[in-house]
Amino acid sequence: MIGDDQRGTVMRSAALASVGVALFLVVIKAAAYIASNSVAMLASLADSALDLFTSGLNMWAIHSALSPADAEHRFGHGKAEPLAGLAQGAFIAASAVFLVAEGVQRLMAPQPIDHSLEALIVMFLAIAAAIALILYERRVIAKTGSVAVTADATHYFGDLVSNVGVVVAIILSTRLGWTAADPIIALLVALVMVVSAWSVFRVSFDQLMDRELPDAERDRIVDIVKRHNDVRALHELKTRQAGGSVFIQVHLELDPHITLAQAHGISDQVEKDLCAAFPQAEVIIHQDPANDGAQSA
Repeated sequence: MIGDDQRGTVMRSAALASVGVALFLVVIKAAAYIASNSVAMLASLADSALDLFTSGLNMWAIHSALSPADAEHRFGHGKAEPLAGLAQGAFIAASAVFLVAEGVQRLMAPQPIDHSLEALIVMFLAIAAAIALILYERRVIAKTGSVAVTADATHYFGDLVSNVGVVVAIILSTRLGWTAADPIIALLVALVMVVSAWSVFRVSFDQLMDRELPDAERDRIVDIVKRHNDVRALHELKTRQAGGSVFIQVHLELDPHITLAQAHGISDQVEKDLCAAFPQAEVIIHQDPANDGAQSA
């Protein structure tokens, strides 16, 4: 992970790049759909139009999430990211339903695809743009762990799949005469969008509901605390995540005969080690007198 200032800079850059790519794809795909009359192209256009909306939503969410804590929001604004994720999941699912309706209608009444060469050129441009953005966003995710950027990358992976599907549909329809390929590909794209929507929704919902960190991360926290010989045991470990921020609360069981200053010093060292392992964490520690024979919990 990187520092807070650099984290904010790369997240904002990713959001701006996402909006720019989405706008570019909407323009060229709209022109290609008007020229080709392909429902698979319409599916891809709808996906890109949704990406433009969600990219704008992500930009707002990232701006809000990076805002410092204030008097009304003492724990910061990190939940703006998963809140935006819920909205993205809902819009993606709604778009998938629309594409299913269009695909079924075209299966019942197939229509030819026009200007296939122009449509293919547009799709290859879209594929190249999507690949470049996904690779960039994955680097940002590795540095920041941003939920909003992760959701955006998920969307664009779905967009990449749909773009490849449109290319296949155009080739099958125009070169092999299989007109049913166009609506069938549109239905498959809708399926990919539903899977993407569920993935984004699940992660966002877990954060909004303050779900505990994964067991591996909780075990890591326990191991860090137990490294301190002065900590006899721990209990009441509670964790949650909001955007890029992690919140850790734990009770330490210490020698009941040490001074308050000593207990405070031990807690400070534990907090320092936890923050080193979880750079975006806010750690709250409570000190309890240990009982003889106490076990960690």
